[in-house]
Amino acid sequence: MLRSTLLAAARSQGVRRLVEANPLTKPVVERFVAGTTPEDAVRATRALRDQNMYVTLDHLGEDTLDAQQATDTVRAYQQMLEVLATEGLADRAEVSVKLSAVGQFLPSDGEKIALDNARLICEAAAAAGTTVTLDMEDHTTTDSTLGILRDLRVDFPWVGAVLQAYLHRTEQDCRDLAGEGSRVRLCKGAYSEPASVAYQDKSEVDRSYVRCLKILMAGEGYPMVASHDPRMVAIAADLAARSGRSADSYEFQMLYGIRAEEQKRIAAEGNKLRVYVAYGDEWYGYFMRRLAERPANLVFFLRSLISQN
Repeated sequence: MLRSTLLAAARSQGVRRLVEANPLTKPVVERFVAGTTPEDAVRATRALRDQNMYVTLDHLGEDTLDAQQATDTVRAYQQMLEVLATEGLADRAEVSVKLSAVGQFLPSDGEKIALDNARLICEAAAAAGTTVTLDMEDHTTTDSTLGILRDLRVDFPWVGAVLQAYLHRTEQDCRDLAGEGSRVRLCKGAYSEPASVAYQDKSEVDRSYVRCLKILMAGEGYPMVASHDPRMVAIAADLAARSGRSADSYEFQMLYGIRAEEQKRIAAEGNKLRVYVAYGDEWYGYFMRRLAERPANLVFFLRSLISQN
C-alpha cells in the first residue's frame, strides 16, 4: 500500500509542487541524485572511478511531450559524452537513456523521433568510446522500447537493454536477448503495475529475478545484475561461477547513494561494479521511486526532515 501510494505520488503534479518547494527536501535528494549540472555528474563519476567503480549516467527527464525539450535532452547527452571523452572518463562511464525523455510519447511520430534522437546519442557515445543503455519504463513502453533497441543494434550492437523481473513477460525477453554481444541490465522493477502484467508479491518477484538471472548467465550475452538485495548478489555470483564466467563477462549495478559500503566491498573483491548516477533538474519522479523501492529510504527521508525542523 505504501509503495503504491508513493508511486502514485511520483506522477502527481500537486505533490510534486509541494515536495520541490520544501527547502528541507534538497539535502535528502542529494543522497540519491548527484546534482543538477554536468559538472556535478562529472565530479561524482571521477570520485567513483577513483574507488575502482564504473558509472552509468542518467540525465533526468521523462514523459517529454515537447519536441524542443527532447532535442535539449539529446544535446545534454552529447555534451556529457564529449566531457567524458575530454576528461578521460569514457572507459569508466556510459550513459542511460529513457526514450520517453527523447520523444517516445510525442503525439506525432513519437517512436520515430525517439529512435532518431537515440541514434544521435549512440553516435556521440561511439565517438567518445563508450556505450548507451536504454532504460525501461512502465509496461506500456516495453514493446516500443525493445523495437527501438532492435533498430539501434543494427548499427550499434553494443546498445544495452533493461528488463524488469516483475513483469510476467520478462523470462521470454531474457531468452530473446541472451545472445552473443547483447548487454542486458536485469532489475526488479520500480513502477506501479497491474496484476495482469506483473507479479505483485515480493517473493514472486524474487523468484522471477532468479529465473531470469539463470537465463542470462547461461547465455552468450553480458548480464548486468542490478540489485541491492544481498541474496540476489550472492545468487548472481554463484550462477556466474557455475556458468564458468570470468569477472569481466558480467557486472553488478547499484544506485548512487544506496548501500555505498556494499558497493565498495563488491568492487574491492575484484568484481565489476557500476553505479547508476542520476543528475539534472527533473529529479522528482526518480526520487519518489527510490523512496518507494525500499522502506529504509523513506525512513531516512522522514528522519532527515524531522532533524531539520
